[in-house]
Amino acid sequence: MTEALKAVDGPGPGEARISPFLLQPRFVHRVWGRASLQPWYAETGTDEAVGEVWMTGAECVADTGPHRGVTLAELAKQFPGQLGNGEYPLLVKMLFPDDKLSVQVHPNDEEAQKLGLPRGKTECWYVLEAVPGAHVMLGLKPGVGIEDLRDGAADGSAEDLLETLAVETGDMVFVDAGTVHAIGPGVTILEVQQTCDVTYRLWDYGRPRELHLDDGLAVVKLKTAAGKIKAKEKDGYTRLIETEYFVVDRMELAAGQAMEMPMDGIGCVVGLRGDAAVNEVEFSTGHAVVVPVGSVLLSSRQGATVLRCWEPGK
Repeated sequence: MTEALKAVDGPGPGEARISPFLLQPRFVHRVWGRASLQPWYAETGTDEAVGEVWMTGAECVADTGPHRGVTLAELAKQFPGQLGNGEYPLLVKMLFPDDKLSVQVHPNDEEAQKLGLPRGKTECWYVLEAVPGAHVMLGLKPGVGIEDLRDGAADGSAEDLLETLAVETGDMVFVDAGTVHAIGPGVTILEVQQTCDVTYRLWDYGRPRELHLDDGLAVVKLKTAAGKIKAKEKDGYTRLIETEYFVVDRMELAAGQAMEMPMDGIGCVVGLRGDAAVNEVEFSTGHAVVVPVGSVLLSSRQGATVLRCWEPGK
């Protein structure tokens, strides 16, 4: 990889450098989730339906190295120059819907900061699996206004006010904050998002969960930049998406291949197929290795597909 990327600050004066480390994924129950996550995960450790697997969540714990057993939240506080400004900036997770998620929306940075949060929630969806005819709902149909959405939430027609977007395996979808959206069954998605867990449910298909209609309508944008993103072939990898919030690259490694991989922003490497290693830290499908700013050796004995996810330097 020869492409130059923006450099960001590394360790501060007197701050020890932290090495790459593997995180234990966290399995999160959701009413719309699945009982089995195979072939992605053999076991979940729970009998409940799992809808989300958080790979870089604040409560995920390090599984290798001298900080084994310490949460990512604590490590981000200990190493702010390398893992974020006191908080790891990207949440990478997998979604396993067996039913429809709610019709929902997220705040942007400015709106979230008024709530005392460091950032909003812009996200992207990389479609790992999709059955024929699979689709998501993304953005409002032309002519739909805020009060139409309020009425739709009241009479159960909110989903009908959204644009339908057909998706296939390998699609990358950008979902900027303020975009009303919903996801249905028939897909498995890897989501990369700003670290912010504020979701305003506008409609939930009659399920007995809390709605946040007034707060949600206050952040809805009638027009957004949401939609499919065309991948770009680079020197030795594929750039799936590049925004001010995150960059996601797909890398294919042949059996026995090793390459130098720059990490020019705070981020991680996620396994999608096969087994790989970042320096000496081995990982497999559905697991993430947090990689501080710098250059590491990415390798695979038997071949692998991985994603490099990182926040550009501010």
